[in-house]
Amino acid sequence: MLASASSARLRLLRDAGFDPKVIVSGVDESMVRSADPWDNVLQLASAKARSVAEGLGAGFVVVGCDSMLLLDGQLLGKAASRADVVERWRRMRGGSGVLLTGHCVVDTTTGRSVEEVGDTVVRFGSPTDAEIAAYAETDEALGVAGPFTIDGRAAMFVEGIEGDAGNVIGISLPVLHRLLAQLNLDAVSLWC
Repeated sequence: MLASASSARLRLLRDAGFDPKVIVSGVDESMVRSADPWDNVLQLASAKARSVAEGLGAGFVVVGCDSMLLLDGQLLGKAASRADVVERWRRMRGGSGVLLTGHCVVDTTTGRSVEEVGDTVVRFGSPTDAEIAAYAETDEALGVAGPFTIDGRAAMFVEGIEGDAGNVIGISLPVLHRLLAQLNLDAVSLWC
């Protein structure tokens, strides 16, 4: 089970051989505000996974994730408005940030859960003001953390990354592999 509405996370999991069912947690993300950015994304991922797991019986593996961009000491989730997208991109332009993705996996059979944060450095290019304004008008701009992607329209504005690309897209498959192993679950046995 994937406790996320993210089509990018779902696509990555399917491309990796999994076929999760999606149950959106409905967790109010504004209720979690930890001073530590890594703890913040971890708490959100955990809240999402646990919320979905509570409604299920035994026999499920629930994956919850949450991604945010750490930019100049400020943690940024999804932009609130198109003007917010423009302001953020002007701040990000030519700089770098760290994309943090909290991961939580719950085994509903044993009740055990494990968590980890993936972090990837993202180096931003220098899109023009006109390009930023055009991007702000896309649906993508309001639907992703940062706001940017490396697998969509904003990919041309990202100069490079240091770390796991999947983590930036929404879920780190190496982190997921480690978490499943900690729960004594064989990842390949979950392939379809």
